[in-house]
Amino acid sequence: MNIPDNLKYTKDHEWIKVEGDTAIVGITDYAQNELGDIVYIEVNTVGETLEQEETFGTIEAVKTVSDLFMPVSGEVLEFNEELESNPEIANKDPYGDGWIVKIKLSDASEVDNLLTAEAYKELL
Repeated sequence: MNIPDNLKYTKDHEWIKVEGDTAIVGITDYAQNELGDIVYIEVNTVGETLEQEETFGTIEAVKTVSDLFMPVSGEVLEFNEELESNPEIANKDPYGDGWIVKIKLSDASEVDNLLTAEAYKELL
């Protein structure tokens, strides 16, 4: 299982990559594997400011629908529109082209409370 060391993780299996005051969020390799074939990803919170752990969208696989949770507080700036026509990218490349949203951080210190790659491995 792929768990890059340069990312932070949530107990709900989202990852976050911080770049200045913005961040990219997606689901982990573990999450996409557990979900199976992803058929639809919905994010209707672009432009909204959400608190840490609030739901920012849903991800639908063949057999289940799961909520997507904000790893940190912030404004949802952008949804990866490539996922609208090719949601399976989240299966094939969860840490690259399969990213889900970009956010503007409200409180960068919240990132410090997320799991390191090592802590995430222990959670699994």
